[in-house]
Amino acid sequence: MTDATDLADRVEAGELRLHELEEHADAATAAAARRELLERETDADLSVVGDYAFDPATAEPNIENMIGGAQLPMGVVGPVAVNLGDDDGALSGRTYLPLATTEGALVASVNRGCTAIRAGGGATARVLKNAMTRAPVFRVADVGEAAEVAAWVRENVDALATVAEATTNHGELRDATPYVVGDNVFVRFAYDTKDAMGMNMATIATQEAAERIEAKTPAALVALSGNLCSDKKPAAVNAVEGRGRTVSADVALSRETVADVLKTTPEAIAEANNRKNLVGSAKAGSLGFNAHAANTVAAAFLATGQDAAQVVEGSNAITTVDVRDGGDTLYASLTIASLEVGTVGGGTKLPTQAEALDVVGVRGGGDPAGSNADALAEVITTAALGGELSLLGALASSHLASAHEELGR
Repeated sequence: MTDATDLADRVEAGELRLHELEEHADAATAAAARRELLERETDADLSVVGDYAFDPATAEPNIENMIGGAQLPMGVVGPVAVNLGDDDGALSGRTYLPLATTEGALVASVNRGCTAIRAGGGATARVLKNAMTRAPVFRVADVGEAAEVAAWVRENVDALATVAEATTNHGELRDATPYVVGDNVFVRFAYDTKDAMGMNMATIATQEAAERIEAKTPAALVALSGNLCSDKKPAAVNAVEGRGRTVSADVALSRETVADVLKTTPEAIAEANNRKNLVGSAKAGSLGFNAHAANTVAAAFLATGQDAAQVVEGSNAITTVDVRDGGDTLYASLTIASLEVGTVGGGTKLPTQAEALDVVGVRGGGDPAGSNADALAEVITTAALGGELSLLGALASSHLASAHEELGR
């Protein structure tokens, strides 16, 4: 068996390229060879990068030119008390959520918000829409042809669904919406991808549908993704139409709970939310009208094996706060328009991330299909609502800086 030093020597001599090493050795040896080469050519010591717990062969679908593992501190918040949707499988209404982050005070803040939510009897959370999208762009000769193509698409969604769904055992085409810009026709396909995040599923299915459009209309496919999807970019279309799962969570807290846990009043939190999250975000031209929802989304994504770049869409959220019942109750909600999560496929198969999904209770496919990913989305949104409440409370009580100082951050 070729050893790591020999492989590194051959790369250094120009006989092999970095991506070819798995053709000559097992995955662990190939990774070790790359580390050795990097250590020769840089001043780095990669001993910690090379000290990882998983079998590198299991990571082959997730990474190229592997050198080791990136380890992040992981904490946990909870129990997260949430009244889930009726179809969310066997997950109970109280669970824990692992969060992986390097931001000190984040886990403590989210946990404080979860404490307030528990004291309020738990949040209610629902997936309102499930639609992973892919939007190819086609070329046509002129606006007349564009109108013809758009009309054909609207009249043949069922036919497009037949060819698209033939590529998958699970995905279902929910809609295909044409958009015309001059001699460009975009078709935004939206799929129910069940327990998978579904980006690959949607891409493969859309390829078949696009070929049918080319065969039946004057349209010529230019790019399978025309950015109207819109993946991993801030986009108003996702704020309005959603992408992945659109999720909302809300809770009602008594004045006593707000005082005891959040150390402020309902009126102060409502004012902070209005002036910061609504007015301030509007003035900034932000697509996200929230305090820091992306903090919780990012940490949950890293812990549970989601596509971290899709935090861009996950930050597309609105927090609302009202004082009700003559001042006795604080009502708060968080709606995330585009939360792209799955419990099968992608990074969810990696051992650390699979263990984190086991903590939540949603690893693998759900019964019914889609219920595990729905439940994960609802738990993340509830925890993010806790994070919103905690940060708004800290701001309203002028405790933000002192909290960071107390925790030594």
